[in-house]
Amino acid sequence: MDLLDFSDCKLYFEDALPADAERLIARAAQDYGDPAAELSLLRAHLLAPEHLTVLVSLYRYYFYQHRLDDVLIVAEHAKRVSARHLGMPDDWRQIDEARLGSAAATSFGLLRFYLLALKAESVVLLRLGRIAESRDRLSKLAALDSRDHLGAAKLLEVVDEFQQEGQPASAPADTPSLTFAAA
Repeated sequence: MDLLDFSDCKLYFEDALPADAERLIARAAQDYGDPAAELSLLRAHLLAPEHLTVLVSLYRYYFYQHRLDDVLIVAEHAKRVSARHLGMPDDWRQIDEARLGSAAATSFGLLRFYLLALKAESVVLLRLGRIAESRDRLSKLAALDSRDHLGAAKLLEVVDEFQQEGQPASAPADTPSLTFAAA
């Protein structure tokens, strides 16, 4: 399956958003940097708790505020929402090619969103120094994406290179040696 082919798929942001939630997201953008921005996003989340546009807005807000623990909560919620709509298990470890094919038949755009949310979670885990957890997710993505359209295999190579270069000879393999700086 070509994970770069968007020709016949609906994307998450094309779903209608309740007008009040849309206004709150716009207000959050205007108030960015002020605590009121987060409040607006949380109110939008109360109005549309499973709308992916709201979840992406929250994700981005927390990411740019460097609140990585909150980012993980939002990413996990977005994955659960999309997995449920795709008929996939909550646990990403249980996804295989058969489930991927079935999910793609349901909604290719939503499947791609799910896989990118898993990759985003991996990047955040790297930034938190939780290398083994990140590697597990990246390995799963690389196994599912044989053409590496999502870039998980390449990122996994980089992580492995840094870990090999940064490990003293006597350090255990689980010792984090890679931390991503804030963007």
